[in-house]
Amino acid sequence: MKDAIAKGKLSFPFVWKSASMGYDGYGVKIVQTNKELETLLEGACLIEEMVSFTHELAVIICRRAQGERVNYPVVESEFHPTSNQVEYVLCPARIDKKHAEKAIEIATKVSEAYDHIGLLAVELFLTTKGEMLINEVAPRPHNSGHFSIEASYTCQFEQHLRAILNLPLGKTDSKTAGVMVNLVGSEGHTGAVHYKNIDQILAIDGVIPHIYGKKETRPYRKMGHVTVIHSEIETARKIAEQVKQTLSVISK
Repeated sequence: MKDAIAKGKLSFPFVWKSASMGYDGYGVKIVQTNKELETLLEGACLIEEMVSFTHELAVIICRRAQGERVNYPVVESEFHPTSNQVEYVLCPARIDKKHAEKAIEIATKVSEAYDHIGLLAVELFLTTKGEMLINEVAPRPHNSGHFSIEASYTCQFEQHLRAILNLPLGKTDSKTAGVMVNLVGSEGHTGAVHYKNIDQILAIDGVIPHIYGKKETRPYRKMGHVTVIHSEIETARKIAEQVKQTLSVISK
């Protein structure tokens, strides 16, 4: 990479992605200086140009062997600027109808190309120029669908099983707006986990925590998520911010 930068074939900033073991922010870094090159893991990788975008979106498509296909509403993801982990997933996405329809159209074409069975999450960038670019795909239940446990008529996990067993697929409409808050280990904390102030968030209407049962925490380790449901997406987003500021995943 240093040689490519010296020859002008690559310039800062760019996105580095490990070719293996990447998950939920791990194995992905935005590289802005030569010094940051030294922190990258050795081995095969992908280098991508930075994309200027207004929204990061996702669409979950579900298909069964008989050919029936359904999609969940377009969701919007907000990411932590340093760890590159998702912090919030909002359903519905705060975009206009035209862009939502385009996102679903693209995700459906990706589904058709893969001819998959089960769930397929298609992540996209809505660029500042109004273009829709595919970022990643994931053939499994996905972060971007966790809101569906409480907010949808059929949650993504049940839907996946229906598809794998070739049973009729369930209704994907939302019963209410929903926001997922990702719970990760706090910086400076490693060891036996403690969910500080979880009693305070449980006192808020429409707030449902999901704790994954991991006994040990470490910085940025994914430990669970919280769903916030409300009739209005902007209100749900404000409550989600309150949850994020109140609940801490720390060590005992």
